[in-house]
Amino acid sequence: MKKLIVSLLLACMLFAGCKPNPVPESPSSALSSAPPSSQPAPSSEPESLPESEPEPSSEPESEPEQPANAEPLVVEGVDLSDLDQYENEKKGWGQGYEVDELNRPTSCNLYQEKYGEYGALFIKEADEKKMYLTFDEGYENGYTEKILDTLKEKECPAVFFVTLSYVKANPGLIRRMIDEGHVVGNHSNHHKSMPTLSAEEAVTEITDLHNYMLEEYQYTMTLFRPPMGEWSTRTAVIAKRLGYQTVLWSFAYKDYDVDAQMGVEKAFPRVTGAAHPGAVYLLHAVSKDNTEMLGDVIDHLREQGYSLEKLA
Repeated sequence: MKKLIVSLLLACMLFAGCKPNPVPESPSSALSSAPPSSQPAPSSEPESLPESEPEPSSEPESEPEQPANAEPLVVEGVDLSDLDQYENEKKGWGQGYEVDELNRPTSCNLYQEKYGEYGALFIKEADEKKMYLTFDEGYENGYTEKILDTLKEKECPAVFFVTLSYVKANPGLIRRMIDEGHVVGNHSNHHKSMPTLSAEEAVTEITDLHNYMLEEYQYTMTLFRPPMGEWSTRTAVIAKRLGYQTVLWSFAYKDYDVDAQMGVEKAFPRVTGAAHPGAVYLLHAVSKDNTEMLGDVIDHLREQGYSLEKLA
């Protein structure tokens, strides 16, 4: 009997041990019933971007603020990749002595026709008796103020080609040139021969002064005169791509030597006798002769029927 009871007890224990485990809940129900964890519950809504990475915007990123009217020219903004196709032989410019029936230097006519497409200017059109006065300013010799006084009295415009060092040393004169309606032209940073420079250096010779005038005077330069009149097709192309016209001249004389001025008696007929339609005159502001005779030269040219215009 005891053996029967023991057998029954063992059978019951075996039956209890073979009972199947509870069916596990589905993954979703398990998560929902589980204690909150560091992982967010899945959502039927689209997953948002992390707060540290804002959604992309269709609006362009704002650029750093620039001074008003100032968009500095920089080397990176100029296409220099094809400049090798333009010759860079240094040309030392001079108008020569041969003239046509209008007293216009024939070399200027020829060069204007050949290089005008590259933005170079040697002489203006011959259809009207217009002339243009330009002054080179490499350094100040004490005469520019008197020249400005004469131009103001005669109501005559002019171009002043200045270097960066001149601009920094003479802010009052630069302000007068601008305020009195003259054109301030670019004569480079260091007054170097442009064809002897690399393309990048040539660009910088122009843009250093250009950007300085923008920043200090909110003035945009557009005319460039190569130092010493030394230029090439490549340098003209560089200037053109920077938004400049390369301005040479159709008349100049040896007025730049301050120790060898010829005197007004000789200089006056030399200057006035070269007048011609479309003339671009190069005069140096360091010249005592030019300063003393400027008013009389303007009067004489006007008496000959010439109109003195602003070169722009």
